[in-house]
Order: sequence, then structure tokens, then C-alpha cells
Amino acid sequence: MIKVFASVWALLLGMMLLMVGNGLQGTLLGVRGAIEGFSTFQLSLVMSAYFVGFLGGSRLAPEMIRRVGHVRVFAALGSFISATLILYPTIADPWAWTGLRVLIGFCFSGVYVTAESWLNNSVSNANRGQALSLYMIVQMVGIVSAQGLLVLGDPSGFVLFIIPSVLVSISFAPILLSISPTPAFDTTKPMSLLALYRISPLGCVGILLMGGVYSAQFGMAAVYASQAGLSVPQISLFIATIYVGAMLLQYPIGWISDRMDRRLLILSVALMGAISALAGALFGSHFMVLLGVAFLVGGTSNPLYSLLTAYTNDFLEPDDMAAASGGLLFINGLGAIAGPIVTGWIMGVIGPPGFWLFVGVLMLLLSAYSAWRMTRRPAPAVEDTGSYAPITPSSSPVMAEVAQEVFIEGREDG
Repeated sequence: MIKVFASVWALLLGMMLLMVGNGLQGTLLGVRGAIEGFSTFQLSLVMSAYFVGFLGGSRLAPEMIRRVGHVRVFAALGSFISATLILYPTIADPWAWTGLRVLIGFCFSGVYVTAESWLNNSVSNANRGQALSLYMIVQMVGIVSAQGLLVLGDPSGFVLFIIPSVLVSISFAPILLSISPTPAFDTTKPMSLLALYRISPLGCVGILLMGGVYSAQFGMAAVYASQAGLSVPQISLFIATIYVGAMLLQYPIGWISDRMDRRLLILSVALMGAISALAGALFGSHFMVLLGVAFLVGGTSNPLYSLLTAYTNDFLEPDDMAAASGGLLFINGLGAIAGPIVTGWIMGVIGPPGFWLFVGVLMLLLSAYSAWRMTRRPAPAVEDTGSYAPITPSSSPVMAEVAQEVFIEGREDG
């Protein structure tokens, strides 16, 4: 893995800086929105708008790259990101923020597609799995590091908005200065959602539910923490703990998944997440309990996305996996758009515990549906399944297809 890191460190550094900028602006908006007096529902619309833009970007960015090339798309979208980050504190209006979030979600999606295609082109089949693992670790380190920056300034001022803008601008340097000639870019037409559902009902339903869970965490965790009365340092630590859990539990869960019926593991992990979230709703007033809940919910929800993807792949032919990944990303995007809106509505009705209640109910539904699906058909033999590939719900179509390639290689090696 050290050799892989040495060959792509500049690309990974650039991606980490992008994740720091993105992670900081997501948390900062939740805190600043509360300071500005935005309602919970208004903030939920702002947070949901990011995923509207992200879904649109994942569909349109490949065509933009084919028309004008990687470098132009990367530079143009990056400039929009930097400008948007500075505009937030100058236009303290929820509807303006909603529009800016759509734009920034679109731009981040396009930037990820571009940078990840360069990363994929820089590694070989032999080390693609290691590169994917490094990339996921870099993403999580970037988001966790972003939370530490939150305590460096006043959320009611401008400095904390300038920092992510600068970081995003700097991130272009290592990426653009280290790339090899721009790779050829092509994407596969997604499989129809009906065909995908018929192949793996659990995969489709689970990905939809986890899209809602992930977007609630990414978009509404800071809103919840502000309403729950946490200080800025506590908010920073709380959100960082979610992603530390996601990073540390991803690999143990993945190791287990390659050695048992994945449906049983999905059921167990989802149930653990549901119990943890419901504990947060009941005992979230105790900060140390809240940190434990954050660790377990983050550590179960993020690996579940990879688990569901791997389970779906178990029923696909290798030639269909790339097409299926597009469908799964679209389903995840639909859940992600709805997540913050529904969370905001529930929090508006019952208060901050509604955040945990929403997450817990979705996890419980996934666990129950997994149990029911276990009665409908037998599991594939463990020796006929592919390897678990770590991937986050925020990945672009490029990384989703890289994960599929790793899965195929694991199946062939098995």
C-alpha cells in the first residue's frame, strides 16, 4: 500500500483538501443558519439542495468532460466552488443558500468525477483495491479534519467561510501538477431501475434507505447539534466522531462480510445502528453518550452502503455491474434528497430527538426488510461471492465503477 500511496500521493492530497473544504462548509452552514435564525425546515431545504445538485452533477459531468476535457471542467467547477463558499456569509437568506447549495453540490460532483477518473487512470488492476481503500481513508480524514477547523474562528463571521474556499483553491495544485495525460472518459448507460430491483430488491430498498440516513448525517447533524444546545467545540467533536466511526468500522465489517451470508450481516449492522440511534433520541442530553451514539451510528451506516452494493453484485454478471452501479447511485441520490427534508420536518414537530428518530427508523426498516428477504431466497455460496470494496455514499460514478472492478477481481480470484 505504501508503494501505491507514493505513486498517487499528490492526487490523494488534493482530494483530501477538497473533502476538508466540503466537510467544513456542510457543518458551518448548520451552525451559521441557527445563528441567522433560519427555521429547521428552511435549513433542511438548504441541506437537501446539495444532494439535488450532486445528483445532477453525477449525470451531467461525464458529458461535460467528453465535450471540453478534464482540465477545463475541473478548473471551471472549482472556481464556482470557491466563489460560492465566499458568497454564503454575504447573502444570509435561506432561499439564496438553497440555490447556492444546488450549485455547489453540482460542482463538487463534477470535480469528484474528474479527479477520480485521473486517480483511476493512475493505478493498475493489481493495486486498484488498495487505491480505493486509500481514497476512502483520505475522504474520511478530510471530513474529520474539517471539524477541527470549526473552532478556529467565529461562525458568525467570514473567516470560516474563507478557509474552505482557500483549501479548495489550493487542492487544484497537487492534482493538476501531478496528473498524467488526461484519460479517456466513458460511462456505461445505467440499468433500468425495474430490472435492478428484480435482481436485488434488498439492494435497491437498502440503498434508498441508506441514502436518507447518510444525507441526514452529512446535512442535518450540525443543525441537530445546534438545536440540542451544543457548543461549537462540542459540535466539532460530535460530527468528527461520526466519521471516525465510519472509518474504523468499515474494514472489520468488510472482512466479516466476505465470510458469511451478507443479508444476516446487513440485518445485524442495521439493527445495531437502529438501537444506537434510538438511544441517542432518549439519552442524547448526555454528551459522552452522544459521542458513543455518533461513533456507532457512523460506524454502521457508512459500511452498510458498501455491504448493500456488494450484496447486489453477488447476483449480477460481471458485464452488468458497471451498468448497475449507475442505477444504485441514482437510487441513493433520491434517498439523499429526501433525507434532510424529512429529518427537518420531524425535528420541527418533536424537537432535536427527531434527528435520531429518523435515522433509527430507517435503520430498523432496513433490518426488518433484510430479515424478510432472507425468507424469500437462499443466499449465494460464500465462495461464489466477490470481495467487499469500501465505498462511501458520496462517491461519484467513477469510484462506483472502480469498486465494481475490485469486486469482479475478487470473485475471479476466489
